[in-house]
Amino acid sequence: MDIDYYEILEVDRSASLEEIKKAYRKLALKYHPDRNPGDKEAEEKFKLINEAYQVLSDEEKRALYDRYGKAGLESHGFGGFENSSYEDIMDFFESIFGEAFGQNFGRRRQEEKYPLDLGLELTISFKDALFGAQKEIEYSYKVPCEACKGTGAKEGKLSVCPECQGRGQIYYRQGFMTFSQTCPRCGGSGEIATQKCVKCYGYGYETKHEKITIQIPEGVDSGNRIRVQGKGNISSSGKRGDLYITIYVEEDEHFIRHNDDIYLEVPIFFTKALLGESITIPTPRGEKELKLHTGTKDKEQFIFKGEGFKNLRTGKIGNLIAQIKLIFPTKLTQEQRNLLEKLQESFGVQSKPHEEKFSSLFEKVKNWFKK
Repeated sequence: MDIDYYEILEVDRSASLEEIKKAYRKLALKYHPDRNPGDKEAEEKFKLINEAYQVLSDEEKRALYDRYGKAGLESHGFGGFENSSYEDIMDFFESIFGEAFGQNFGRRRQEEKYPLDLGLELTISFKDALFGAQKEIEYSYKVPCEACKGTGAKEGKLSVCPECQGRGQIYYRQGFMTFSQTCPRCGGSGEIATQKCVKCYGYGYETKHEKITIQIPEGVDSGNRIRVQGKGNISSSGKRGDLYITIYVEEDEHFIRHNDDIYLEVPIFFTKALLGESITIPTPRGEKELKLHTGTKDKEQFIFKGEGFKNLRTGKIGNLIAQIKLIFPTKLTQEQRNLLEKLQESFGVQSKPHEEKFSSLFEKVKNWFKK
């Protein structure tokens, strides 16, 4: 049975973002583990409340969930909520409530020395963005130093932080309010290294390299992120974060992307436009016949449906828009000039539309200068 995030937050499906925020704050405070010590049911409820809020407070995720349910989120790279650790959930909770709530819920668990999630950028071709592709990438990630077990201290020996006395938080008063913040000396762990590890120089981690193959989905665009679960940095507890790959798409020499549509400028000599001939144009999926009509205009557009990019959210495919660019000669031989004059004369009155349009205006302007 699929999880109903709206039921979890006790709101209607039409609830506004403000109503969702209000419901989350109320329920998160009610079921916080530090207010319900040893209550596994409350802890599980707290996790679900945070999961529901992460989805419903995000416009893109909420739209996907409303349409496809939780399976739709996972198929678009928004998933893995069930694998979130206590630290991940608390990080999210504090990002909403702020550290001022620290005194109410006790000291957070020991901070990791580095983020578990890892990000990198990948540049791909226009073609790969259109059709999708498999890419092998090599990257670096962090693992705990074996010599110090990730502590950064020589032989792993730590001592109580003298700044916060092992609490991981320091407190200060401002008027009648008491606030807390993460201890700047120990970073919230409550412990410090008396001597730095000689292998990692006190950083607590080493760097390793890995090659992986990822699937680039059809229709991906610059700024889109691909999540590769379980390929980030590794913590001292053995938990591994995720790898987030931000995509950048190279521009093409001829094709221009706009949302899911592709634009192609088609240069046409003016005689072809007048005659309405058919021409063959290149498209990303092969050659197409473009049928011009008599009197085709400059910048006129011809649409080829289903020849654009696939929309990652809806699965619909955009169009190819061929835009005409009329080409006129810059020099004429005497013979060409004579031929064009004969052609113009053959059209008679039709070749002089300006005379008919401006006939009354000529008289009007002349009257301006009569005394």
